[in-house]
This record gives sequence, structure tokens and C-alpha cells, in this order.
Amino acid sequence: MGGLKLRRLASSLLSPVPAASPGSAADAHNAVARATAHHPSTAPPSAHHMDALLAFGRGSRLSAAALAAAFVDRLRAAASGQGDAAVALKCLVALRVLLARGAFILRDQLLAALARHPASGRNPLALAAFPLGLGGRRSSSSSFAAASWVRFSARLLELVLLLPDAAPAGADAEYLVALPNPHLVAELAAFVAVADAVRHAPPPPSSGPQPDALVWEAVRLAEEDRVAAERNIAARVQEMGERLDTLSLADAVELICVLRRVEEGSAPPAPEWKWAGLDEGVVGAARRLRERAEGVVLRRTVEERRLVRRDAGGSTSARVLVPARVAAGGDAARFASTRWAGTVSAWR
Repeated sequence: MGGLKLRRLASSLLSPVPAASPGSAADAHNAVARATAHHPSTAPPSAHHMDALLAFGRGSRLSAAALAAAFVDRLRAAASGQGDAAVALKCLVALRVLLARGAFILRDQLLAALARHPASGRNPLALAAFPLGLGGRRSSSSSFAAASWVRFSARLLELVLLLPDAAPAGADAEYLVALPNPHLVAELAAFVAVADAVRHAPPPPSSGPQPDALVWEAVRLAEEDRVAAERNIAARVQEMGERLDTLSLADAVELICVLRRVEEGSAPPAPEWKWAGLDEGVVGAARRLRERAEGVVLRRTVEERRLVRRDAGGSTSARVLVPARVAAGGDAARFASTRWAGTVSAWR
């Protein structure tokens, strides 16, 4: 028995070092390279390769972080020099799918890796200057279309990263009711930004004998984002209508600005571009809410001016609400919303 144990120990010590475990940095870079290979340049990442990428979200946090880092490196390499539009667009398409279908741990690591660094300002998605004149086997028109969609998809992905996490199915109403007014207005503005960005997307490529499936996949994902944004805009407009009278002056002013952007999104920027604007029903609801919000702003403005006049006359109760240093133009008072205090001075 003792000899058997010694032989097993010797065998384990003399055996070659095993390869890197699944989920390591090397595995992540290989998986990303296979999913975003340049050839074929007009094909999106295959379902098999996407499944391999999604598997990194079912492991440890380290494996998810390794995949996120591999995507950042791949994007930077694709944007360097003359640029590789096929690789860059495949990366952006794959990232959008992973953010929609990936496990929470994977989405969390992707958000951290793709966000603008607060100290250095580095942003992996800053591809607005991606080269448009690319060589290679693609035709010039196809190269221009792919590069244009690289620029657009990177900007759209930046906006998608700013959206709130999706609420559980069937819990949208409960989620919205629990939001404070400033947060609800901010979320509405974030979804309006996504819808407005898609409205200004590059024109879809022409459907020829060999359509560019990669670009059309980016078109499909952008349309999905537009539809989801429209649904969330409608839900937040409805919720805001039920609590309009509870808005502060600053929140009401901000809401009006956001609703005007919704009204502007009712039609595509150019008739020859086949991008649909927001649904007329959503735009109509936003217009009616904006008109009501303007009435709230008028009432709040009159109320604040009365408070200021009372404070100028020496009213004690008014000084409790609006301290004298605010009326004198000094430091702002500490209200529940600092924007409210700033707006009191602005509307005087």
C-alpha cells in the first residue's frame, strides 16, 4: 500500500504542468479573438461563439473580469492605426448581446470595464474618431458603412450603460412608484437620450445581392434599444403625470426640458432615412404632460416670489422657509434638494 502511494505521488510531481484553467485571461482573449475574427468580415459573431462568451458569466468574478478586459484590449487594437471596422463592430455587437443576456456578474464586470475612468478619463468606447476610409477586401461603400456603424454603436452603447438596471418582470409599476421625483426625471432623460440617438443613426445599408449581415445585426440591436426606450418613456411619462403636483420647481423645469425632447422625436431627422420616430401616442402623452408641467412651474414661481417678498418685509415665518442669506445672494440654504434652492434664486 505504501509503495502504491509513493508511485502516485511521484507520478503527480513528474507530470507536466496543466494548461490554464477555463476562465483564465488566456482563455478570455482566445474566446474574444475567435468571436470577433476579421474573416468573414460581413458576418456577426456566431451563436456558438456567443455561447462560449456567455459561459464566462457562469464562473467566478475573476473569469468575468478577464473577459471584460479582453474586450477592452480587442477594441483598442481594432481602433488603432487605420482601424479594423469589422473587428470593432463585432466587438460592439457582442458586448450589446452580453449586456442583454449575460449573467449579473458578467454585466457588472463589463460595466466597470467600459465606463469612463474617473481619474485618467480613458474611455474604451470613445470611438467617435474611428477612421472611415478603410482598406482591405471590403468594398469602399461597405467599409464606410461598417465604420459609420462602429462610431454610432459605440456612442449608443455608452448611453445604454447609463440606463437603470431592468426591473423584474411584472414589477415595473412597483419600481417606478418607489422612485423619488428627481430620479424618475433622470431616468426619463436617460431613455429619451437613447431614443434620440437611434433616431440619428446612420442610414441602414442597401440590401444588395450580398447584404452585410454584420451591419444589419447592429441595425437590429439598435432598433431593439429604440423599442425598449419607447416603452420605458411611456411608463415614466404616465407615472410622472400621477405625481406632477408633488414636483419641486427645479424638477418641474427639468421635466419640461426632457418632454420637449420627446416631442422632437416624433419624426426621423431626414425622410430618406428609414428610422421611425417615437410613437404618436407617446409623443401626445408627453405633450399633454408638458403643458401641465408648465402650469406647475407658473404656480411654483408665484409661490417663491411671494416668499421672497415676505422675507424682504421681515416676516418671521418666511425667514424660516427662505433664510435671509439666500435673499441677500449668499450661500444657498440646505433644502431637501439643492437644485430647488438654486432655482429659488434663479427665479427671483
